[in-house]
Amino acid sequence: MWGFSCVGVLVFLGLSRHILTKNAVCLSFTGENFRWREIFISAKIATRNLMSKTVRLMDISFLKETFPGEQRVALTPASVGVLCRQGFEILMEPGAGELAGYANDEYVDKGATVVSRDEAFGADVLLQVRSFGANSEAGKTDLQQMRAGQLVIGMCDPLGNPQAVAQVAQCGITLLALELIPRVTRAQSMDILSSMATVAGYRAVVLAAARLPRMFPLLMTAAGTVTPARVLVIGAGVAGLQAIATARRLGAVVYAYDVRSVVREQVESLGARFVELNLENQASEDQGGYAKALDDKFYQRQRELMTAVIAASDVVISTAAIPGRQAPILVSAEAVQAMPSGSVIVDLAAERGGNCEFTQPDQNIVAHGVTILGPTNLPSEIPYHASQMFSKNLVAFLTHLFPEGKLNLDLEDEIFRETTVTQGGDVIHPRIRELLKLEAIAEDAV
Repeated sequence: MWGFSCVGVLVFLGLSRHILTKNAVCLSFTGENFRWREIFISAKIATRNLMSKTVRLMDISFLKETFPGEQRVALTPASVGVLCRQGFEILMEPGAGELAGYANDEYVDKGATVVSRDEAFGADVLLQVRSFGANSEAGKTDLQQMRAGQLVIGMCDPLGNPQAVAQVAQCGITLLALELIPRVTRAQSMDILSSMATVAGYRAVVLAAARLPRMFPLLMTAAGTVTPARVLVIGAGVAGLQAIATARRLGAVVYAYDVRSVVREQVESLGARFVELNLENQASEDQGGYAKALDDKFYQRQRELMTAVIAASDVVISTAAIPGRQAPILVSAEAVQAMPSGSVIVDLAAERGGNCEFTQPDQNIVAHGVTILGPTNLPSEIPYHASQMFSKNLVAFLTHLFPEGKLNLDLEDEIFRETTVTQGGDVIHPRIRELLKLEAIAEDAV
């Protein structure tokens, strides 16, 4: 009875027996072997076939990442479902989400179509976690497969690697850099950097706790009292605040320092103590809400005053990074030498050179008895939730970019003006053009 009811639904949807028979797999309409999943997959495929004869659906594809050690994926199955309901055709390379914990079947169930990597490159829109620029070596092959007029969206390190942006422009690709999303209220749901910084801040404390030869919390035991670890977090941005919250949950006594005294309330609301240094305040944020470099005299005085605070810490989590610039040295060799033996420093600015004099990117070293970790891609170490957050940000961005399913790359919109770095065979972003020493483009020409 149930079987005939479902057939009636399919007929109501206008699906012919030929289409149903062609796409269904192992259908049985009676008894316990009735397969709901195959019925719905058949209906989905047949409906898509009928729609494609009259409506040109926008193709969006995502791939398996090729950057060494990268385990994240641009879209999760849940996000694929959202985009399919909006009318997009989603293509994926086989195994694109496996390293992040998402199987092919989960994507197919939500409406994705599994195609070869070459076919995925033929889509109208290509989504990547790391586009060329943030994946300059392994991404060279990808760049050769992209085509003029294609829209590519991902992280591409445009401020740190502007030459790669110029190469993308020469291919006629329209590139949108997710790192450049402005920190304005209406773009909060699209803020990739904040999402990934949240993951990195959490992971940094977990790594430090695993390396530290003592426990984090205060313990009262029959064997005596175990004093809590003292954790210093340098930088109270998104990563720093998450590091504070995680260290507090583990029971440590937490101190935090930031050049911006206005974040004191946020630090204290998480249970940490704000460190004040006798320094003249300078403007430390640009108009986009990102950190900017200060002068050398300021950093020199800051290092001198920080030495005593660092020396009293068992763990230092350093997060002071500046987009496209060398990270400032905040933890001097003298400060490291003064720390207790067995202490741990986790330098989240390692990708930009590091905040500690001893930091080496992606290396774990020991100096003066202190372990110094220089991870450059902590979000990839928690790929399931990092991908989930990245994907949700990306869907919010795409929804804004494709209102009612139609591309609307309006450069009058601050979000798109800041993220669009190449278009029409040229680099159009003012900051990137300045880094490449190119003449400014007249406003009426953009």
